[in-house]
This record gives sequence, structure tokens and C-alpha cells, in this order.
Amino acid sequence: MSLPPADPAPAPAAATGLDAVAAELGPGGDLAPEGDADGYRRRMARRKEVQQQRVGERNLEKGLVLVFTGDGKGKTTAALGLVLRTLGHGDAVAVVQFIKGGWQPGEAKALELFGDALAWHALGEGFTWETQDRERDRALVQAAWEQSRSYLADASRKLVVLDEVNVALKLGYLALDQVLEGLALRPELTHVALTGRGAPPGLVERADLVTEMKLVRHPFREQGVKAQRGIEF
Repeated sequence: MSLPPADPAPAPAAATGLDAVAAELGPGGDLAPEGDADGYRRRMARRKEVQQQRVGERNLEKGLVLVFTGDGKGKTTAALGLVLRTLGHGDAVAVVQFIKGGWQPGEAKALELFGDALAWHALGEGFTWETQDRERDRALVQAAWEQSRSYLADASRKLVVLDEVNVALKLGYLALDQVLEGLALRPELTHVALTGRGAPPGLVERADLVTEMKLVRHPFREQGVKAQRGIEF
């Protein structure tokens, strides 16, 4: 289906000017040019004033679309940090894993203590080279998507995590229009995090926040270190 473009968030008045002033003042520390304590204190007092103005102008609240993608490690870890944070505030969360599912990750076991506040579904059967059945993989992804749609439309869930959904999109098991339609089902204040390599441009364009994890070094590639409990699962 064809969806209308998302309305852009209104830009706070004079935000650009304040952002520029904040950048000019800098973060402080040894990056500040002042060598004397009084000069440094004046710079940081002005920086605090500007920061308070910036925060005061940005008072919009909305459900966010957050994309964690890239070749580096940490995409699911970032999303699960949001899960823990949301649960800690007493709100309900749903996690649907699209590709993973051949093992029970440590975080799923650790988060069991939150009971019904967390719904966790591992609906894949592992990587494509493990399953070796394209049509079954496709069917499992579609089943996972139907489960995801029900959570996306559920106002009782503050956060929905679609883990490795970007991979399902890249493999062709899920259509971008399906995902965009699902995002449009969300109540006004429901957040959704989508993880996995290769997020398509259409999803990146729709997102409110996009973080790309860059691969610099990896122990599996450079040192032959296997996936370890507590690090990878």
C-alpha cells in the first residue's frame, strides 16, 4: 500500500542559533581555551544557560521510531537497554525477534522477573545457513510480523522492539510497505525500536532516530574468538 509521508516535527524557534552557540562554547574540560579558573567558570555558566534554553524549547512528546543498524556489534544490545529502562519505569514492553530463535539469550532469562510487563517472542529458527529452508523462513517472518502488528496497535505497550526486522526486510521476507503500515498503527506515545543490518532507505527516512553501528574491530574476525555467553547471547 502507498502511505503518505510522515509530518515533519516542528523545529523549535531559534534552535539553530542556540545550537551554534552551544557548539562554540564547547563541552568544557581541557577543550576550553581558558587557563584561569574564573574564565573557565564564566564559559561554563554561559554554557549552562544556553543548554537550559535549548532544553526548554524542545518540549514535544511523541512515540519515536528508533532504528539501530550498521555492521558493528550492539544493535540488539542498544534496543534491550531501552527495554530495561522502560520496564524500570513501570511500563509494558513487547519484544519480537525475527531471525534469532535457535537459542535463549541471557537477557530473556534475566528479564523474566518482570512477568507480564514483558512479552518476549523468539519466532525465528536461526540464521539462513542454519535453517536452509527459504519458504519456511519466509512463513516464520510473516507470522512474527502478524504478532508484531498486534503489539504495535496495543496502547498498553509503551515500547515494541522488532529485533532483526531489518534483516528480514533485506532478505525479502518482509515488505517495507508492511512495516510502514504497522508503524502507522501505533498509538501516539508508543515507541518502536527496529534492529538489524541493512535498514532500507525508506525506513531510515521514516525514523525519528537512526544510529549506525560502525565495525572497527571484532574478536571473531581478527582473533577467532567464538560467541561467548554474556557478550553475544
